[in-house]
Amino acid sequence: MKKYLLLFIVAIFAMSCSKKVEVKGKVAGSSPLERIEFVEASGVATLPLANFGLDKDGNFTGSFEAPKNGMYVINYAGKQNLIFLKGGQSVNISGNAATFPNEYTVTGDAKNDNDFYQAGQKFLMTYGQGLKIQELAKDEATYLKGMQKIEADLNKNIEENIKKFNPGKEVIEWKRIDAKTAVLNLLANYELNMQQMSGNPAFKVGKAFSDYENKLQVNKDDMVKNSPFYRQYLLSKLSNDFQKFAEAKTKTNKEITTTELFNEFLKGKKDYSQTAKDYLLAFVMAQSDIHPTTPAATTDKIKKIIEEDIKDAGIKADVKKMLFAINGFKIGDDAPEASLVKADGSSYKITDNKGKPYLLVFYASWNPYIAEGTMPVLKEVSNFYKSKMNFVYVNLDDTKDQFVKSSNAMMKGISGVNVYGENGLNSDIAKKYGVYGFKLPSFIVVDKDGKIASRSFNNLGDQDLIAILDKVTGLSAPQVAAPEQMQPQGNLDPATQQAPQATAPVPTK
Repeated sequence: MKKYLLLFIVAIFAMSCSKKVEVKGKVAGSSPLERIEFVEASGVATLPLANFGLDKDGNFTGSFEAPKNGMYVINYAGKQNLIFLKGGQSVNISGNAATFPNEYTVTGDAKNDNDFYQAGQKFLMTYGQGLKIQELAKDEATYLKGMQKIEADLNKNIEENIKKFNPGKEVIEWKRIDAKTAVLNLLANYELNMQQMSGNPAFKVGKAFSDYENKLQVNKDDMVKNSPFYRQYLLSKLSNDFQKFAEAKTKTNKEITTTELFNEFLKGKKDYSQTAKDYLLAFVMAQSDIHPTTPAATTDKIKKIIEEDIKDAGIKADVKKMLFAINGFKIGDDAPEASLVKADGSSYKITDNKGKPYLLVFYASWNPYIAEGTMPVLKEVSNFYKSKMNFVYVNLDDTKDQFVKSSNAMMKGISGVNVYGENGLNSDIAKKYGVYGFKLPSFIVVDKDGKIASRSFNNLGDQDLIAILDKVTGLSAPQVAAPEQMQPQGNLDPATQQAPQATAPVPTK
């Protein structure tokens, strides 16, 4: 009996510690080509945690590891919204394609939390429309009194919704931080506007104003961990000082990067915790210096700063992951082997191409640009270079059956080998090569020695890619007009993506 009781306790403990969220749902009227992505809203890296396909009836299902209990972004058809999720939950999400995810219904474990969240959003929309910020801004005392009234109204609504929906403590705490952050940003906007209107960048608000700001920031580390909008508030408060610091430094060093400047600037901010510094540095790094065309020398500098100056292990890992997803391998790295299969079920090794350069092409049939924008150009490119290099088309559809259909329909008559990464975007090869939905289609050149010869390109007509193909083959491609730059579905660039605004913007009248 004791043995079975112990097993039961272990099972309950395992369930309570699980970070996996089981998701299913239906988007009525959706297209089978649409996808649903989930992204952690409070994290420093905005890489998708999951990318689910919808069937012909709009149904979807899947699971993903939730890094923490908190807000997540739902991406669908170029639109975004927030949803509160906890590890270990089973969640059902439904909506209509015309309004999803701006409007959605949640049932299952996450119902109470998200009913509470959505009720708060509806209140904010109505409340914000009735505010007249310009009238409050006639003098500092009036503005301060107005902000205190806004805070009281937001907190009153939170308390009413707690009683009505009985949400969990995590979403309540998030909402309270969200309310404080909304007011803090309004306070920061007032100070910034006064600096601009007075023509005095050194303008400072009075003691009562500053004391109120400080009162709203009792738990700064909790706020910086949970709210990207609080981080934006802190950055706005630092902007003038950083501008002066950067101007002085760049007079003697024109090559210094924004990341290096901000890292050095933060080291002098003794009143900021290491947690705040880690989050802010990661944010600025992602915005300024992590891009597909970032020079290798800059990437090396960023890697060193990540390793030496970001102390939080989770943030360090997330930024490294984002850096790899955006910048890819270092030129000259060995191209890693990965698990791949052909349509007949036999395994395939990409390293078998060694001795001849090859182009790795990552694609999925659900990507709207692959058929109309890529395939005609791909056929021309493969025909031109096929005597001097190989072509490996890696399909990342959700199932092998879909891969077989896609490769038969799309790759017919195109020189090269068609293979499948089992489990699509969750496959071994997608993880090793940092491929996400926003990077499809994707093209990587590998030289005859099996070394990475290019960054990852999303546009087959990119002249830099053509130059690399010419170099590894010894051929010279004719100059052709490049197709329009394709805009991948979902998050276009996780380094610059912002979580959707958690509070309704407060309009002015």
